[in-house]
Amino acid sequence: MSKAEILSELPKLTKEERYEIRAKLAEMDSDGWLDADDTLTDADKALLEKRLAAYERDPNAGSSWGDVEARVRGQLKK
Repeated sequence: MSKAEILSELPKLTKEERYEIRAKLAEMDSDGWLDADDTLTDADKALLEKRLAAYERDPNAGSSWGDVEARVRGQLKK
């Protein structure tokens, strides 16, 4: 299947199917983002892994971008 065919099929998928695809793509690409040349400490990497695991357990647990943006804008107005 070509890339064009894949892209044309994406809109036909359910929200859950698209989530599965995003998760698989993230999994496939995840090995390279924390490599030996990275400036993150081991503690930083552990914290990121912990938070990523928490997100994967419950992706709806955090705040939406709209809520975060509203809080930040409200704090900037003070």
